[in-house]
Amino acid sequence: MGAEHGRVPVVLVHGARTSRTMWRAQVGALERSGRRALAVDLPGHGALRGESFTLAAAVAAVARAVDDVGGRALVVGLSLGGYVAIEHRAQRPEQSAGLVAASCCTDTASPLRRPWLRAARWIESWPDSGERLNRALVDATVPRAGRADLAEGGFALDAMSAVLAETGRCSPLDRLAQGRSPVWVVNGRLDHFRLQEGAFVRSARASGAPVRLVVLPGAKHLVSLDAPVAFSRVVLEAADSIEADARAARARSAGAQLPGARPADERGGVGDDDDVVPEPLERRGRDRP
Repeated sequence: MGAEHGRVPVVLVHGARTSRTMWRAQVGALERSGRRALAVDLPGHGALRGESFTLAAAVAAVARAVDDVGGRALVVGLSLGGYVAIEHRAQRPEQSAGLVAASCCTDTASPLRRPWLRAARWIESWPDSGERLNRALVDATVPRAGRADLAEGGFALDAMSAVLAETGRCSPLDRLAQGRSPVWVVNGRLDHFRLQEGAFVRSARASGAPVRLVVLPGAKHLVSLDAPVAFSRVVLEAADSIEADARAARARSAGAQLPGARPADERGGVGDDDDVVPEPLERRGRDRP
C-alpha cells in the first residue's frame, strides 16, 4: 500500500489559482493520525507558477508525489484538483489506493465552460489580472483561517484560462467509470458545482468500485476551507476504510490456508453503498467563520 506501519499515505491536490497551502488543516490532521501527507503544487500554481499548466503535466505531478510517498496513495483533490485526481486514477490505477473527489461534480464539457473561459481571459487582461476582484471574493466567501491558508501560497491569477482550456479536453464522467479503487464524492451542500452530482456518483459506481457520496451542510465550493474539521474527518475515514480493507484482505488470504477459518469483517468508516450526510460541526473550532 506504500504505507508506513500499515497507514495509507495521502496526496492532496489543490484547486485552480490556489496552491498546496490550502491543505494545511488537512495535512496537520493526517500527520497527527500517524499518516504521511503530501500536498502538491500543480504546474502554473504555487512554487510552479512559472510553468505552463497542462493536464498531462498536472497528472505527472500527482504521479511523482505518489511515488514520493511510497508508490500508492489515497489521492484527495478539490475542484481542479478533483478533475486531475480523477484523471490520475484512470491513467495510473496501480498508484490509486482510493480517490476523494471534492467539489468537481460538473462535467468539463458543460456549455458553461466557453463563456467562463472568455470571462477568464478578459479578467486576466486587466492591469492587476483580477487581483482586487479575487481578494474581494476570497474575503467575502472564505472563513478567516482559510483565507490565511490560501494567501500563504499566493494566487495564480493568470492560470485560469489555461486551466479551463486544458480541462475541457478531459472527460471526468467517462474516467470515473475506469479504475477499481474506492471513491468518495464530497460536496458542500451550497456548492454551485453540484450540478451533476448524481451522474458522477453513477459513473463511479459503474466501475464496480465502492463509492460514497458525502455532502457537508453549510459548506460551499471550497468545502475543505469552509468546514475543515468535517472535511478532514471524511479524509480520515476514507483512509481508515482503505486500511481496514487491506487488513481484511490479508486475513482472508491467511484464512484461505486454514480450513474453516472465517476472518471477521474489519471494514471501518462508512458503509459501501450508503450516501452519508454528516451532522454539522459548527462547534468544532475552525469550522466557524
